[in-house]
Amino acid sequence: MGKILFWLVVVGVVVLLMRLAAKKRVPPPDGGRKKEVEDMVRCRVCGVNLPRSEAILSRGRFYCSQEHRNQDQA
Repeated sequence: MGKILFWLVVVGVVVLLMRLAAKKRVPPPDGGRKKEVEDMVRCRVCGVNLPRSEAILSRGRFYCSQEHRNQDQA
């Protein structure tokens, strides 16, 4: 009876290790690609940093909103 119990424990450990190894091999949901890093710019009026794609560019200067663009040009 002791030998059967021993072999059941050994088989259980092997199965557990195989499952853990299989989980590690699954690729991440995003396909393993890293997100692109976007340049940050600073608003000329308030100094807040924001992504370049969200900034307003006027006369070579960046602004966080249309209101700040208008303030700086007035």
